[in-house]
Amino acid sequence: MSVATTHTASELTAARELRAMMQGRVVLRGDDDYARTRRIWNGAVENQPALFAVCETSADVEAAVRVARRNGLPLSVRGGGHDWAGRALCPDGLVIDLARMRQVVVDPHSRVATVAGGATTKDLAVAAGSHGLVAALGNCGAVGVAGLALGGGYGPLNGRYGLAADNLLGAEVVLADGRLVATGPDEEPELFWAIRGGGGNFGVVTSLRFRLHEMRHMLAGPIVYSWSEAESVLRRYAAFAATMPDELGVSMGMPSGPDGQPTLLLLPLWNGDKHRGEQIIRDLQALGTPQLAQVGPTTYGDMLALFDAAVDAADCCHWETRTRSLPVLTPGAVDAIITAVARKTSPYSMVNWHHAHGAATRIAAEEMAFGLRREHFMVEIIAGWKPDAGNGAEHRQWAQELWEGLARFALPGGYANFLVPRDREQVRDAYGSNGARLRSLKRRFDPDGVFASAIPLPD
Repeated sequence: MSVATTHTASELTAARELRAMMQGRVVLRGDDDYARTRRIWNGAVENQPALFAVCETSADVEAAVRVARRNGLPLSVRGGGHDWAGRALCPDGLVIDLARMRQVVVDPHSRVATVAGGATTKDLAVAAGSHGLVAALGNCGAVGVAGLALGGGYGPLNGRYGLAADNLLGAEVVLADGRLVATGPDEEPELFWAIRGGGGNFGVVTSLRFRLHEMRHMLAGPIVYSWSEAESVLRRYAAFAATMPDELGVSMGMPSGPDGQPTLLLLPLWNGDKHRGEQIIRDLQALGTPQLAQVGPTTYGDMLALFDAAVDAADCCHWETRTRSLPVLTPGAVDAIITAVARKTSPYSMVNWHHAHGAATRIAAEEMAFGLRREHFMVEIIAGWKPDAGNGAEHRQWAQELWEGLARFALPGGYANFLVPRDREQVRDAYGSNGARLRSLKRRFDPDGVFASAIPLPD
């Protein structure tokens, strides 16, 4: 991909000002390290920012916001760089890059972690694990903690400890006017309400305080069934999930096996009593005849490594994601998913889902912006293809058709962290009755739409 290196006067002025003010570095389009700095997870994203402010401190972030506004430049924020839609890269704008702000400080006595805005899930999991503690996070170690938590944050500990957003205790946020403010239950409580589900719409989160939990007897690992058993296993799993204990989380996926054919993957994580956990895992394996079952004592960090290996294997792929939230796994929904996966157009495409149950469903919908608090399965329909496969039209169409086919089984809305502006209906319903309050707070904290590149809010 060719990159234009001509810069406007505003871009050059912004770069000069930032270099005089920042502790971190500034990377302009055309610089030798531009391509490396610009790299994000989804290779399909073609946006070319004018410059990056690679921040080292909150003061750097404050400076970057002010300079972008003063010079009339669009603004976006890069944390983990794992958002499939590429919102981190605003075309011809200034990117606040937090990749070097990854510090995690754990207080084992209060069980609280202070997490810098660019820290990844792996960074937090490893730091907490060194003290025998865990955080309610997701399944991929490369995902940014802030992006995950600000949008909700599904993961295998949701049943026991709630969503990632439910475990935020406070944050420091650089607002649209460049001011750094603290927010929490007693400081800027309306801002605190909004960021827990409303994403980066209200400012740049440079630091988070995150609640940690006891690591009990943790069991995790893959259970793989042949595709010929997928229907029968999933029908039994639907009944199993209806009585699933809080201590168990199960992430499910339908990736391709080594031969390119679909498989059914269950990745359970148990955090609780040892003997009960071992029995629950035996019950889970008995849903079918596993081709592979490698569940055993582990840490959260080691569990993340299982997913990270799969992500690394598909490196440089192009991706598109759609979501549906299913209240139950009905036979009709299972049939639609199995039929679609059997006909998928690329070995990199897959369907995954996360089961929100237990503690994640016991919080009042109005307590924070993330409002879907009934039990459900958040289904990710992921189309993936290599760059040499063209523009991905047939793979995108595959995802679109399954997304449409699941509509009649699904709850209104979708997972805001994965939605884009064209998903108008899902965006409208994603926050339920919290939508009006979110819109009002967006006008209050970002009246000029400085953070327009964040996840979409209802109109």
